[in-house]
Amino acid sequence: MKQTIYFFLLIFLASCQFPKEGESNEALKQIKQEKTFPKLEKDRYNVAFLIMDGTFNTELTAPFDIFQHTIFRENIKAMNVFTVANTDKPITTFEGMRILPDYNYLKDSLPKIDILVVPSAEHHLDTDLEDTAMIDFVKRVDKEAEFITSHCDGAFVLAKAGVLNGKVSTTFPSDIDKMRVTFPDLDIRKEVLFVHDGKYITSAGGAKSFEAALYLCEFLYGKEVAKSLAGGLVIDWNVDKVPHLIVK
Repeated sequence: MKQTIYFFLLIFLASCQFPKEGESNEALKQIKQEKTFPKLEKDRYNVAFLIMDGTFNTELTAPFDIFQHTIFRENIKAMNVFTVANTDKPITTFEGMRILPDYNYLKDSLPKIDILVVPSAEHHLDTDLEDTAMIDFVKRVDKEAEFITSHCDGAFVLAKAGVLNGKVSTTFPSDIDKMRVTFPDLDIRKEVLFVHDGKYITSAGGAKSFEAALYLCEFLYGKEVAKSLAGGLVIDWNVDKVPHLIVK
């Protein structure tokens, strides 16, 4: 009798532990793939980096490095840094780096974004400008963000979203003429490495992405903090030596 009871007990336990073929395997996959989000500390600026396939490494990693290091400085409102994309799958940068986005702006509930960073990407001069979901995302963030920044051809995305209307801006030096043709009503400057107009900061990109990011930190935290952040990355920082334009 006891053997019979044990036999049926084993069958019951097996039916609980081993999913039925098909739907249960799919359920297990969903459990394994449950998404986790970065922990965002309170009383910090939330800084979102808009990434996609073809994003250029430097325009992403330069400001990311500067802003992330603010957490190691005392008595300032530091920054939570994270990435947003239109997918949950890894994106591949122009140089081949694979990055898993923190948030999918098409379906995830996003935290309030205080600072949006738009690094340059391979197709920011053409097909990316036809991505209405991305452009609409930028427009939505612009309504509440304290700062919107771009590096290199990220300025084309801001221009397409209409947020640079009535503002002065710049972009990658060899693409300035292209931007002027594409957006003839905009005031786009040459011979400067970044422009600050209102809550918009646009930069030439490349290694100068470090300098535009340091400028924003100096604007928020003061010269000493900015110099400290620069020193941590072995950058000789002096904003007066960087050709730039601040629109009053």
